Amino acid sequence: MPKLGLQLIVFGPRPTEDLPGVLADVKEVGYDGAETGALYATLGTGAVMRAFQDTGLALTGIHCGYGDMTDDAKVADHIGFLKEAGSKYLICSGVADNNSIAGYEQSAETFNKVGQKCKDAGITFCYHNHAWEFKPLEGGRKGIHRLIELTDPAVVKLNIDVFWVHIGGEVPAEFIAKYSDRVGYYHFKDGTKTPDGQTFIELGQGEVDLPAAREAAMKYPCDWIVCEQDRTTKDPKVSIKESFDYLKKIGF
Repeated sequence: MPKLGLQLIVFGPRPTEDLPGVLADVKEVGYDGAETGALYATLGTGAVMRAFQDTGLALTGIHCGYGDMTDDAKVADHIGFLKEAGSKYLICSGVADNNSIAGYEQSAETFNKVGQKCKDAGITFCYHNHAWEFKPLEGGRKGIHRLIELTDPAVVKLNIDVFWVHIGGEVPAEFIAKYSDRVGYYHFKDGTKTPDGQTFIELGQGEVDLPAAREAAMKYPCDWIVCEQDRTTKDPKVSIKESFDYLKKIGF
């Protein structure tokens, strides 16, 4: 069975102000680990590692932007921190230009290079999708599929966010099956489409077919199912408990 993690974004700025307290809440709810941004660059490697060690939580991975992937020094720092922290996943969101196929082609070159560096160090590089990668561009092609086509499956994996696949107009379970050679780390997120975008909701309360996504994910090797809720109108601890309980309800 995969382990259950939590992306700390739901806590807003609190992780930079009180990481030990945030992780204590995550641990109390029952999660196995937590995903952060590059908090070590702000708080210091020692402080971040102590906070995780004190709670017994695993660091599922760190999540960074495309700009970091074009900076060799930052890539080296991220890899070094992950190795020291005993973590495995370096996750990237974003590409060089999401309004052109050329932007995805350029990004594929970057990701292949970063992915190889990660693999050489025993780290797994993953690309995290949003919905905009599914927007048809030149010739009706979608950037996400071009990016996957041009990246080496041995070194570039996917952090599949099932909510954004759904918002992008594809079926999460089908997307998982199509790219089964890239899977192993997921964001389970829920919400609804709205006239001006989307609303984020606790797992099981939105429109994403999460049971089908779970069934698809469980057909292939899987390390982490990470709950991610970008924003909440509730106390974050209440939200993450509702989502955790739902994950257990559907068989995780």
